[in-house]
Amino acid sequence: MKPLNNRVRDLRSGQSLSVAQLAGQIGVSRLTLHALESGLYTPSLTLAVRLARALNHPVEDLFAV
Repeated sequence: MKPLNNRVRDLRSGQSLSVAQLAGQIGVSRLTLHALESGLYTPSLTLAVRLARALNHPVEDLFAV
């Protein structure tokens, strides 16, 4: 399966959030968020929605196939 391209790191940095802060807001570990930002982990729909809400962007702005 092709890795999912995402803008999570860019959007998180743009809001001056650390990995730990965003991970805490969405209920995952820092390692999970880092893997997601690196394209090593594909989030569930539930996690994608939590990320979108925390970053104040639609899900489709965060991920691209």
